[in-house]
Amino acid sequence: MTASGAPVPDRIGPYRILDVLGEGGMGVVYEADETGPVRRRVALKVIRSGFATREVIARFDAERQAMALMDHAGIAKVLAAGATENGLPYVVMELVRGMPLTTYCDSHRLTIAQRVDLFIQVCHAVQHAHQKGVIHRDLKPSNILVVEEDGEPRPKIIDFGIAKAVGGRLTENTLITHVGVALGTAAYMSPEQADGSALDVDTRADIYSLGVILYELLCGKLPMDPEQMGYHVFLAGLASREWLVPLPSVRFAGLEYEKTTVAHLRRTDPERLQRDLAGDFDWIVLHALEPDRARRYPTANALVLDLQRSRMDEPIAARPPSAAYRVGKFVRRHRAGVAAASLALSALFVSTVLATVGLVRARRAEERARIEAMAAQSVTDFVVGLFGVFDPEQFSAPVPAGDITARELLARGAERARVELAEQPEERGRILHTIGRAYLSLGLFPDALEQLKDAARAREAALAPDADERFDTYYALGQVFRTMGEWAMADSMFRLVLTARQQRYGMGSDETSVVIGAMGLLRWRMGEYAAAESLFSEAVRLHDASQQRDDLRLARDLSGLGIAYWSQGRFAEAEPNMRRALALREAALGPYHPHLASANNNLGAIYYSLARYDDALRHYERTREIYERTLDPDHPNMASLLNNIGETQWKLGRLAEAESLLRRSLTIKETRLTATDASLAVTLHALGGVMRDRGDTRSAESYWRRALDIRAAKLQPGDRNLVETARALADLLRSTGRGAEAASIARRYLEG
Repeated sequence: MTASGAPVPDRIGPYRILDVLGEGGMGVVYEADETGPVRRRVALKVIRSGFATREVIARFDAERQAMALMDHAGIAKVLAAGATENGLPYVVMELVRGMPLTTYCDSHRLTIAQRVDLFIQVCHAVQHAHQKGVIHRDLKPSNILVVEEDGEPRPKIIDFGIAKAVGGRLTENTLITHVGVALGTAAYMSPEQADGSALDVDTRADIYSLGVILYELLCGKLPMDPEQMGYHVFLAGLASREWLVPLPSVRFAGLEYEKTTVAHLRRTDPERLQRDLAGDFDWIVLHALEPDRARRYPTANALVLDLQRSRMDEPIAARPPSAAYRVGKFVRRHRAGVAAASLALSALFVSTVLATVGLVRARRAEERARIEAMAAQSVTDFVVGLFGVFDPEQFSAPVPAGDITARELLARGAERARVELAEQPEERGRILHTIGRAYLSLGLFPDALEQLKDAARAREAALAPDADERFDTYYALGQVFRTMGEWAMADSMFRLVLTARQQRYGMGSDETSVVIGAMGLLRWRMGEYAAAESLFSEAVRLHDASQQRDDLRLARDLSGLGIAYWSQGRFAEAEPNMRRALALREAALGPYHPHLASANNNLGAIYYSLARYDDALRHYERTREIYERTLDPDHPNMASLLNNIGETQWKLGRLAEAESLLRRSLTIKETRLTATDASLAVTLHALGGVMRDRGDTRSAESYWRRALDIRAAKLQPGDRNLVETARALADLLRSTGRGAEAASIARRYLEG
């Protein structure tokens, strides 16, 4: 029997079936003996009974025709074709007894150089297919089997099951490609395949897949894993062409406990492998993985040429040609000659160097200062010009200042940056980053996301892979994703930044502790309170141990630790952390700084949980006083505060005041947040309680059902907030005579 339960036939045509080699979406692959005049062991692929639709037959026919075009040692040969007694087409192929590419490399502990050698052979086979007018469209390690011939490993590409003709039709049957349906294997798929625009896929889709394979061969992991992120989330992100793929060296550095194993499988140690990956390999892989196919390697041969250039210490095409880079390559190519010349010239140079080193340093400092001054002046001129856009003299009638909102100003600035700084990506990235951060501060999260993504692209184009500015933007993107509830993307960004900061500044640095605190807040938002506590505790420990402690950063992470304790019901442990955070901020910032608002708000939450409602209300009102001076009245933070005050008034029995505050909070959140944002559920749950106490059970039920839907989608089973809402709704249903509905909710959310 096959895995799908179908019986295995004894024979198909002149072939005696021996075993099942594998099953796919189109058919089954059998191992068979040819019993005709030519006797040989073959692989026979046939469409499964029940799957022989017109479309599948067309695809199968296309595969058969595609493979027949190939004549390359690196591509499995088509030997024959036919049809079963039931009319199901089959194709007979060379039987390749090999191991998937990555499995072979790991089981034989191939070095990086040996892996690249095998990969280059794969590229040559892909180039041959492209020259024959065929795109594979499903390149992945399991479709590249490695066999040993005369003791040497040889890769062979199999399964052109979703191949597409480049220059013409491969079959007289109509090959249907549904627009909007992604074909291929998600992890290795190109962005143009993911967005379903299959009619516009060309050979560069295979180049992208080769880039993913090379990435995995080098650092042992995929650039992005759809199994961890979720298939549909992964495809949506890939199709958007806005993934920020971590460098192979950065991905490897973030493996933590797996680093030693990955390095061992490559016959090296983690430190050496880290050095080997950084540099040319980072550039080559990212060039193959360009979301915009126009910027990828145009052919598989072009990818091979860069790998060969790197091996010979020649400058690669994927890397921006700096003078220092080219000189370094020259020195490594001509070590002996350079060493001899250095010895001959050293006596002449030594006195000159001693005499001029001070001058060189001074000139370098002067030049750096000049560059920084130019950059600062560029930003200053831009901002002045931005405000000049609204000079009344430029309009036929004066424009009142009150008509110009911050949002309009930022939008105009972003547009100007894209137009006026189109040829200056470094400056464009700097300004768009600033604008994105401003949008984030204003609570305009979709706008912030758009600008920061553009800033990231500009900085990636202009700056070195390890430039601090790039990771500043990735960090800001992580903050936006976190705020918008995109947990997987936020985690990816923060991990990327954490690895880079650890490498550059060390584990005990303030720069690193900031990211650890940000990840703690992410875990708290995800409902993983113990993990949040661990991260915040580590961040606080690093701050306290620092020789140059930043009290404001320490205050932020103390607040985070207090929130983590509070979320676990450990209110007595939470209060001293909150008090210390507030004291540090008051000492550093004065009475009305925005950062004091969050400290007061958090302390209010502690007192609320301790049923000290008057103390809670005092700190909440202090927060409102600061927010009214510093925030847009419709800012999401104001909505959260109004929610807190409303809940406190509810506990004090002031139901009319509570309802008014909570409705205002809900209105702001529904305007500024997505319909499934977890923050909405907080206010909906509170409104349900207020309306129940006011005797409006119908409204209470409606609010609690909405809150339950959001929390069930966002939170883990057993989360206290999810349980809180489920229990409230079940109790309400029982009180209104709907015991069966209540029992259903209890079984789903409260039991087990």
